[in-house]
Amino acid sequence: MFEKKAGTHVIELLKQWQVDHIYGMPGDSINEFMEELRKEDSIRFIQVRHEETGALAAAAYAKLTGSVGVCMSIAGPGAVHLLNGLYDAQKDKVPVLAIVGQVSSELVGTDAFQELKLESMFEEVSVYNRRVQSAEQLPDMLNQAIRSAYAEKGPAVLIVSDDLFSKKIKRDQALTSAVYSRPHTRPAEEDLLEAAKLISNSQKPVILAGKGAEGAVAELILFAEKIKAPFIASFPSKGLIPDEHPNNMGHLGQLGTEPAEEVMKDADLLILAGTAYPYRDYLPDSAPAIQIDVDPAVIGKYYPVSVGIASELEPVMAWFIGQSEPKEAGFLMKYQAKRERWHEKLQAHMEKETEQLQPQQVIAEVQKILEPGAVVSLDVGSVTLWAARYLRLTDQKMVVSAWIATMGCGFPGAIAGKLAYPGKQVIALSGDGGFSMGMQDFVTAVKYDLPMTIVVFNNRKIQLIETEQEEMGNKATNIDLANIDFAAFAEACGGLGFTVKTRSELSEALIQAKNSGKPVVIDAFVEDIDFETL
Repeated sequence: MFEKKAGTHVIELLKQWQVDHIYGMPGDSINEFMEELRKEDSIRFIQVRHEETGALAAAAYAKLTGSVGVCMSIAGPGAVHLLNGLYDAQKDKVPVLAIVGQVSSELVGTDAFQELKLESMFEEVSVYNRRVQSAEQLPDMLNQAIRSAYAEKGPAVLIVSDDLFSKKIKRDQALTSAVYSRPHTRPAEEDLLEAAKLISNSQKPVILAGKGAEGAVAELILFAEKIKAPFIASFPSKGLIPDEHPNNMGHLGQLGTEPAEEVMKDADLLILAGTAYPYRDYLPDSAPAIQIDVDPAVIGKYYPVSVGIASELEPVMAWFIGQSEPKEAGFLMKYQAKRERWHEKLQAHMEKETEQLQPQQVIAEVQKILEPGAVVSLDVGSVTLWAARYLRLTDQKMVVSAWIATMGCGFPGAIAGKLAYPGKQVIALSGDGGFSMGMQDFVTAVKYDLPMTIVVFNNRKIQLIETEQEEMGNKATNIDLANIDFAAFAEACGGLGFTVKTRSELSEALIQAKNSGKPVVIDAFVEDIDFETL
């Protein structure tokens, strides 16, 4: 029989789960746990200035690595601040653990200071949501929470009164283990055979690939090359499939390209490979479809499929490669020619000389200094449109808030990227609206010596909202932003800041930022131009 504090058990289990850092802000309902963290060198506590930053960073870390991201907060206001980041993890289906403090166990239910009904508040966002009732429960509930986060691909919330961390518990044996065994889902042969018939009979197959292609990109490309199929990458999967591949037509939808939109409408077979693409208007009117996904619940959810294959993508693609006959290249070549003309058009936009700096020129200059394997953290807003169209990734990783699409995600994603891959270049692309939502945590990057470059597309307005208002036939209102000197702010935080208004100034600032070894903000004043006019 041995006796240890419950908090000590938590630290030991987190290490077994290979957790090496936690985002949070200390406070009176997690201070006992903070004391346990203080004594542990192998788990870094990343003190953020706002819990939303911590939750968004934890979600981004999970997206980038596949490993559980961990954040924590006090009861009451700190817990409320976690919600946006946890919803981001839920909607983008990644594992996150939130350790949430609560008032002392003897005060729960008495309407104590900062007490909220946390179980009710987190119920809709979580795949696991429990309040620990006793110290003896804590280690096993922690294991269950993390295992649920992995198995159900979402946020697990563990609510713990702080006094429980300090209580000693006696154990002579472990009841549960810090192990998650990932299932390997394989396709049913009858589904493969039905799909093979559709592929054989098609003359104009098009593949739409998503995040589910991770781990199967080589097989996906080989299959596309064999059947001479154009493919389209869902925007969240940008970086998985090289933008430069000649079969890649780009993205679809509002963020998409003309070749992608045209080839999709021309398809006589749609192959949905690891994506549940939700925008029906951009998909074929009536083409038969094959959908491959590990989650049976999304097969046929947004498009009427002819054959559904509940499986990981790699074994399906490998089987298709072996069974499919090569097709004529005419359909593919038609759209490769369109793709080439489209890229020439984009290149002309980026090379155009203008008096004032334009957003697509900023992308072009960033592209020049982008290293292999770099992490690009993208914010939400008009900057998302510019990056979707003009940024080309080969083997870099991109992270973005995809489904909930929250502004302010770009900088937390950069923090997570640098902690996940310390030796890699990290660049965040953000609008002035998005960056100013969480800019206080730039000092976090300085404090923990996390070199990165944040490029702020500064057009002094929330441009995407302006466009939406005008498209509705309304007069644009309340979209102008009071300007902030972002470069001066960066310097005040102890980082580097550059204000640029010309292409040459931007080019020089990017090189200096890359070589500085410090967190850097580049405040790029860009011309307010309509995305659709180019």
